[in-house]
Amino acid sequence: MDIRYPLFAAVSLAASWASAADSILIEAESFADHGGWKLDTQFIEIMGSPYLMAHGMGKPVADATTTIEVAEAGTYHLWARTKDWVAHWQAEGAPGKFQLLIDGKAVETTFGTTGAEWHWQSGGTVELAAGETTLALHDLTGFNGRCDAIYLSQSAEAPDNSSDILPAWRRDALGVSVEPIEEQFDIVFVGGGYAGSCGAISAARMGLKVALIQNRDVLGGNGSSEVRVWAMGNTPRGLYPIGDIINEFSDSAKASPGTYEEFEDAKKLDIVAKEKNLSLFLGHHAYDVLTENNQITAIHALETRTGEIREFRADYFCDCTGHGYIGLKAGADYEMIDGGRMGMSNMWAWRDTGSQQSFPETPWALDLGEADFPYPRKYHAQWFWESGYDKHPLDDLELIRDWNLRANYGAWNAIKNKAAHGRSDETGHDHAHAELTWMAYVGGTRETLQLLGDVILTEEDVVEKRDFPDKCVLTTWSIDLHYPNKRYAEKFKDNPFISVAVHGKGVDRKRGYPVPYRCFYSRNIENLFMAGRNVSVTHEALGTVRVMKTCGMMGVVVGKAAAVGKKYDTSPRGVYEKYLPELIELLKLTGNHRRADLDSPLAVDPSIPVYDSAPGVSLSELKGLILDDEAATRQGVWRSGAGLKPFMDLGYLYSNDSNATIDYPFTIAEAGTYDVRLNYQPHENRSKTTPVIITQNGKTISETEVNQQEMPLLKNGFHSLGRKTFAAGDKVTVTILGKTGDGKNAHVDVVQLLKK
Repeated sequence: MDIRYPLFAAVSLAASWASAADSILIEAESFADHGGWKLDTQFIEIMGSPYLMAHGMGKPVADATTTIEVAEAGTYHLWARTKDWVAHWQAEGAPGKFQLLIDGKAVETTFGTTGAEWHWQSGGTVELAAGETTLALHDLTGFNGRCDAIYLSQSAEAPDNSSDILPAWRRDALGVSVEPIEEQFDIVFVGGGYAGSCGAISAARMGLKVALIQNRDVLGGNGSSEVRVWAMGNTPRGLYPIGDIINEFSDSAKASPGTYEEFEDAKKLDIVAKEKNLSLFLGHHAYDVLTENNQITAIHALETRTGEIREFRADYFCDCTGHGYIGLKAGADYEMIDGGRMGMSNMWAWRDTGSQQSFPETPWALDLGEADFPYPRKYHAQWFWESGYDKHPLDDLELIRDWNLRANYGAWNAIKNKAAHGRSDETGHDHAHAELTWMAYVGGTRETLQLLGDVILTEEDVVEKRDFPDKCVLTTWSIDLHYPNKRYAEKFKDNPFISVAVHGKGVDRKRGYPVPYRCFYSRNIENLFMAGRNVSVTHEALGTVRVMKTCGMMGVVVGKAAAVGKKYDTSPRGVYEKYLPELIELLKLTGNHRRADLDSPLAVDPSIPVYDSAPGVSLSELKGLILDDEAATRQGVWRSGAGLKPFMDLGYLYSNDSNATIDYPFTIAEAGTYDVRLNYQPHENRSKTTPVIITQNGKTISETEVNQQEMPLLKNGFHSLGRKTFAAGDKVTVTILGKTGDGKNAHVDVVQLLKK
């Protein structure tokens, strides 16, 4: 494993600042110590560069510091590339104020106070002595001040304000080589979310030489500690065990947002690091795509701290950026709906400290009262803090994130400074004692555009269960589309910030709908795969495939398809047209198979734990006559569950509806005595008197009550209802009623008839 990342390899940060006789350019991201400032790489495509941001949630952050060498003493004109991030909305207050300290002394100008757009704000002139000089970015507010670069020049002419990525003048000023460092791979994955990471692991285990490029410092994408969206979507056994790698990679988060620890950034990195065929390029932003004859020949990536450029050449490339950046730059066919997209979330969390906590007034934030937003219960503001539905999903990204920050801070200001201090809310938490603990500055985006493949999956395909010969990834999330929540939309009609999810009913959430492989490659760029939320689906179908575990399985399929393509020197389309049976054979292999290279045999690696794609007991492990709850006939209200283990197959049902019944009908093929067994798992909210009726050819032969709070005596949660003798051809039905004697839940899963 090769990790190209400044924290893991000795890389000189001096490459991102340079001093000539009369000018000095210092990229903020190259500061030797970022202090409390955050490196923000989300908007490089918009404003041309990574930058540092003082994300202190109302508390000034520690200084970012560095040292430069001044070649020539003299008077220097000073500029900082920055912006007043609320000026776009003519909001008062300039919350992003900061100072520049030179050798510990603040210059007179306060930065971050002018300009709705990124620009070089003048800081007047400063006197510099020759030799070593220290610089510091000194935050004044904790409210997201930002700095791209510092420029010192003996000329009074301001530097070029181009938003091009590493324009020629910056490259010259920094001394960055025009010639990139060349890298050669079989396949390059761009984007380190679930799709890119799991895809890269899959390809590496298939024997390919793989690069994974990620412009942030952690893996997991929306499922990282930066964004904290828990990974949704099931990984059922279904067709193929392609969920194994996802379950290996997935974190333990049980809420959205969860805690930093639950998202297990280190675990994700460790799994990738163990792959010998995989080179990980953290902190690299892929910004340029070279093409020839409808193929990508290379990708250029910017190292976000040093400005160093790498050129990645490969046979195949996979766009896992979510935004479709690589496909766009390559000229891939795509579709972006005009408006009504799902937006971006920036969640936040708080705690009750038990003591008085203050929070600054925020006149620049959205003017909110407590009735203007849902109160953030359970210490966090959840996924539905979302905006940007009708904004441009690429050009307006920074504005969407910043609007979310204004909404978040406005809500917290309402809670802290407008609510009656000392009043406890319905959860018993005192507003006066509340303190923000976390707020995502990295946005969790749901929808940008769709790169088009040979199949464009539609809602009708999913609902009608259209069959495709290349079906592979089982999508188990409902068709879940987000819209502005009308209850909270009135005050800011142009840009609501609270959403509501509307779930369709066309997806079997246990067994899933199989998405075809042809959604995972471009129809016009011959060597471009895609995996993740930018695959070839309609807006409606995106509602089901966009969740992280489903996206991860797309990556696994791409990794194996690339291995087939490389073996036969064919395109992603050629894999489908000529070698689909061989791809299917690879998809049948469990995730712990690997080989050193394409010429080596595939074998199970005993060092990789077996991660079953579904937590339930497989029905194939059971003997006798078996009927699962999914095959039974039910009436009334039955709710599905999978929390009590070990359940059978994909889950169980439970009900306390007095009109609920469920029938398990059997036809006896062989005469004999059978032990009739009911499967359940005990719980305190299960009934002690669950009614169970057995009929034989329409005649009741047994009525009993089962105490489902007691542990069943037989293996895997089976309880014997008694031995019954049946003749060949008998019609036997086991019926469970929801009308329990104590009003608690009846629990049903599998009924088994085991011949004795």
